[in-house]
Amino acid sequence: MGIYDLVVKRIHELCKERSITPNALSYMAGVSQSTVKSILNGESKNPGIVTLKKLCDGLDVSIVEFFDTDEFKRLEQEIK
Repeated sequence: MGIYDLVVKRIHELCKERSITPNALSYMAGVSQSTVKSILNGESKNPGIVTLKKLCDGLDVSIVEFFDTDEFKRLEQEIK
């Protein structure tokens, strides 16, 4: 699983933990619903760090907490 897939998975996990929908997240994060939808549906494969930070703010986690999972820690180096 690549980083993009892990980001999507993590957003879904955090939404589920907080019992919120992606639409609610978009409102809480100040990010358009279409942006959240495009990230979660694979239309936007490279969400910007500013957008991810806003989503983290909406989820009430730091950017460090967002990426602090075993799966992210096990990612292989992209450039070989």
